[in-house]
Amino acid sequence: MFVKPWPALILLAVFLGGCSAMQPKDFEGTQPHLDLFAYFQGDTRAWGIFQDRSGSLQRQFTVAIKGEVEDDELTLTEDFVYADGETQQRIWRIRRIDEHRYEGRADDVVGTATGLAYGNALNWAYTLRLPYRGNEINVKFDDWMFLQSDDVLFNRATVSNFGFTVGEVTLFFKKGGSSA
Repeated sequence: MFVKPWPALILLAVFLGGCSAMQPKDFEGTQPHLDLFAYFQGDTRAWGIFQDRSGSLQRQFTVAIKGEVEDDELTLTEDFVYADGETQQRIWRIRRIDEHRYEGRADDVVGTATGLAYGNALNWAYTLRLPYRGNEINVKFDDWMFLQSDDVLFNRATVSNFGFTVGEVTLFFKKGGSSA
């Protein structure tokens, strides 16, 4: 019996086409234009959640962010307050490489974070060292930020470990306000 390969090839093409990941350049020309340094200069406030891979809410937090720009470097001081009362501070030093590329470092970031921005979008990728059950683990973040009208910045990050998604972080940023 001869099986026609066309149905299988069509399904494979649909599957592979559906797996294509969005790229920062897909957002070239979109508005409002995200200028990372201009957006985070001064005070910004954020509200966020972390959901595990099943979608269950695990943590809620707010962040007070102070941004200072000097030459081609943005220093972001992020003060996190979690719903359970835990606090944390992260200080980013982000360098503009060119019109579209950024690099960043923080004490709990392993190596260098890389960012690529076009239009209203920024894709930010890095490995973060997190405390976990008395030890530390390294997890990868694949952040996508999208600037909306009224100075609202939406951020969704996929968090993975050894190639498996462990959860997602969702954040909303708003210019102004210094307390979280």
